[in-house]
Amino acid sequence: MAKTQVILTHNLPGLGAESDHVKVAAGYARNYLYPQGLAIPVSAANKRRLEVLGQRRADREAHELNSMTDIAKSLAKLVLVLKVKTGDDGKMFGAVTAGAIADELKHQFDVSLDKKKIRLDRPLHELGEHDIELRLHADVNGTLKVRIESATPPPQPPESPAPDAKAAEGAARQDRRGERPYRRPMRERPTKVG
Repeated sequence: MAKTQVILTHNLPGLGAESDHVKVAAGYARNYLYPQGLAIPVSAANKRRLEVLGQRRADREAHELNSMTDIAKSLAKLVLVLKVKTGDDGKMFGAVTAGAIADELKHQFDVSLDKKKIRLDRPLHELGEHDIELRLHADVNGTLKVRIESATPPPQPPESPAPDAKAAEGAARQDRRGERPYRRPMRERPTKVG
């Protein structure tokens, strides 16, 4: 298979970043990268464009670093509250995952964060406060406090009837004991003639 060198004009996961020289299959470059505007062929004129692409990439990466640093500082001050269903004994139904945390961040604080940037060793199964690690950028790590609370109210202990009510109930039972329970009358059996 013939290989050709191209200069990428956009970030392509698994292939490279903007302004990188990469070797790809000739058909891939000709049929996909060039028509989509994702790459340009390596030539003398395009090598001059390489400086512009490199500058644009450096600006974009600096902007990403600054914005992720700001997000990490603001998230460190917040406490995300998640309401979950629990049983009578206080145990959670299910678990809290990185996707659920990302959805609640968007819902409560209007912060769009990819769930892949939220690092959980395993889903959360306990009520209470948890410190969650965030990997927002290659150079920026942060933490987020998550408080998991029960959405179901705790069960109320059954109320014991008042002592007067107990006495009245006992007297009613005594009255019922003297009565005979209702019995269905028996059918008459046919007698044999014979």
